[in-house]
Amino acid sequence: MTALVRLLGAPRFDTGGAPTPPPRGRKSWGLLAYLLLTEHPPSRQRLAALLFPDADDPLGALRWSLADLRRSFGGMGSLSGDPVRLVLGDGVTTDVALSGSGPLGDPDLDMAGELLEGMTFEGCPAYETWLSVERRRLASDAEALLRETALRRLGAGRFPEAVTIAARLVEQNPLDEANQVLLVRCLTADGSRADALAQANRCEELFRRELGTGPSAQLREALEGPRGSAAVSPARGRASAAAQLEAGQAAIDAGAVDAGLQCLRRAVAEADGVPDDGLRLRARIALGSALVHAVRGRDEEGAAVLHEALAAAEATGEQAAAGRVSRELGFVDLQAGRRRRAEEWLIRAERLADDDVERSAVLAIRGMNLSDMGQYAAALESLQRSAEWAERGGSPRQLAWALSHVGRVHVLRGETGLARTVLDTVLDVVRAEKWMVFAPWPECFMAEVDRLEGRHDEARDRYGRAFALSCQVSDPCWEAIAARGHGMLDADAGDPLGALDWLADADTRCLRWSDPYQWIHAYVLDATCQVAIDSGSPRAPAWVDALTDVAARSGMQELVARAHVHSARLGRDGAVSAARQAAATIDNPVLADLVAGLGCPPATKEGTIR
Repeated sequence: MTALVRLLGAPRFDTGGAPTPPPRGRKSWGLLAYLLLTEHPPSRQRLAALLFPDADDPLGALRWSLADLRRSFGGMGSLSGDPVRLVLGDGVTTDVALSGSGPLGDPDLDMAGELLEGMTFEGCPAYETWLSVERRRLASDAEALLRETALRRLGAGRFPEAVTIAARLVEQNPLDEANQVLLVRCLTADGSRADALAQANRCEELFRRELGTGPSAQLREALEGPRGSAAVSPARGRASAAAQLEAGQAAIDAGAVDAGLQCLRRAVAEADGVPDDGLRLRARIALGSALVHAVRGRDEEGAAVLHEALAAAEATGEQAAAGRVSRELGFVDLQAGRRRRAEEWLIRAERLADDDVERSAVLAIRGMNLSDMGQYAAALESLQRSAEWAERGGSPRQLAWALSHVGRVHVLRGETGLARTVLDTVLDVVRAEKWMVFAPWPECFMAEVDRLEGRHDEARDRYGRAFALSCQVSDPCWEAIAARGHGMLDADAGDPLGALDWLADADTRCLRWSDPYQWIHAYVLDATCQVAIDSGSPRAPAWVDALTDVAARSGMQELVARAHVHSARLGRDGAVSAARQAAATIDNPVLADLVAGLGCPPATKEGTIR
């Protein structure tokens, strides 16, 4: 039987006209959603406590709902056992499984609508907490797929389609600046200058009215069209384009970012005027990569250029180049918290990788993504493999990059001895390579090792160096993580007001541009929640809500669990149960201690949530 179970929007079964009676009650739909979105089959006791906490006979009420689902499913699947296992039949799929994970750039389903739209579950606080997180996550997944599709259409020159999809994005989430910038960019590329200008004006009015501040300069820059053609001199031939490309890459490597970007934009414009597909492709890859890595606030523009490069690579059969572009796009999605899209890109990049260093880079980004998600064992495996490929390929910088993330995992798990050993190696490589623009990242984690081990003076010195260098290279995310460290040191010293000042500054710095690394944003918010609750700050609930939203939308399971811990400390209904459940599959003794401190041990792995 071919069927689609729809839980996004108004829940229903699409069976191609075959008569299928829907479940009779919202609790049955709620049960179905939970069974489809949990990683391990939940026990009947767990389900009864979630959905029927006040029933006279919770297990009996659960049995009725299970029977209701069996009646509706008919031949579409089976429900049985304890723990309860839901097995879908052949040809049966769900929109929640497909949301955000369709083929690259080719969504074939309408994913609009909230999970179990319009349904509430009064008297079920633990279930409501779970549902709130899943709604955010699935909305983010669907939005990420639409964004990627719009960018692919834009890169392939299919401008009217790109406009239509970008307009849907803005309709779904109008306060996301990246969506607004993308729509303006698509309208401009389509030649609809007046419409693009009107959209930019509407966005500015909306942001000032709803957010109290205007959008960044990127919105107006999107009105200029592809940057690199209008503002440069006419094409002067292949040699000139190649020279601009070489000069731009050299300037970027030397830290002269503005000059480097100017050269790379000229290279793109001049390469477009010569019959050399390879040169056009190399110029776009160089410009897109520089926009992503060398300067903050340009990830969306960089992604647009990289999609142009991808279209060119696919058209000319340049598989290795397509792999490198896929890896860069995976990195953009990783930083934005678009986990499933990032992994789709990395799968492709790994398949197309053509040398040891490229394989190392792909594996390092995957390890970073897994670490952000709280999947530490898998992260360490990927990062260690990355380090091995980097050594084999003779790339000390790639080795340091991979090992820095190994060090981060050990810090987060409280394994300070292991972290110190790894980070010593990283910092030795950084000094040997004179790679000072990267130095703040490992320096901050070494400072955190000092703090956790009680070496507060050493920690403050290290955080001070990292903060100064981060400001010098103008990296807002690294500034934020260093400022967070200063805040935690003040909290350790019994100065919560000073700590909250530092942490507020960290949050401001992290959000200075519209494309922050979402893990750092949530990491700062987690520390802010801890200090705010410890000190009785009246702003604590708002910070906990902000952390919950960022962590849920960005697929950061440990930080979701930590948000639930903070909610439990605020006395919110259902939060203790939600914290136990969210922490169940995360192998982190630090988190386990936090959950145990709520007065109950972590749950077993049954019924845990992706």
